[in-house]
Amino acid sequence: MRQGALLRSAKVGAPKALGAATVARKKASVTVVAPVPAEDRDDHFAVRKGVRCAGVHLIVDLHGASGLDDIDLIDATLRRCVDAAGATLLHIHLHHFQPNGVSGVAVLAESHISIHTWPEVGYAALDVFMCGKANPDACIPVLRDAFKARRVEVDEVLRGKDA
Repeated sequence: MRQGALLRSAKVGAPKALGAATVARKKASVTVVAPVPAEDRDDHFAVRKGVRCAGVHLIVDLHGASGLDDIDLIDATLRRCVDAAGATLLHIHLHHFQPNGVSGVAVLAESHISIHTWPEVGYAALDVFMCGKANPDACIPVLRDAFKARRVEVDEVLRGKDA
């Protein structure tokens, strides 16, 4: 999707030049698509513990961590996470706050890894969300080791179980 397409798709309603009848005709031309059986879809859904889902979303808290203000370490760690998970990196964007802290995201073909750090208290919050055959669990030891976290808490959400 081209970058401007999101802005164009956000427009709601008909242009002022179109009357109510034109809008009604446009609404009437909506095509309903029947769902495709799961076994016939190529949608990159994941299977976790036997449950088919859009993706596995790990909510990761690092406590007692260090290096959380080092943007180069964070960049390298996100790249190691992507490699360990067998994911496909599309783009990384990191922002270094003043006086400290980093927020950023690694955009993946399989979704994303985001990070927000509070170096002054040794805390980082990460989201690791992946679909398909990528293994988000492989990121946890990479994060623990890179940031020397004393405690790592991980919560898991299976997204799109009903899709």
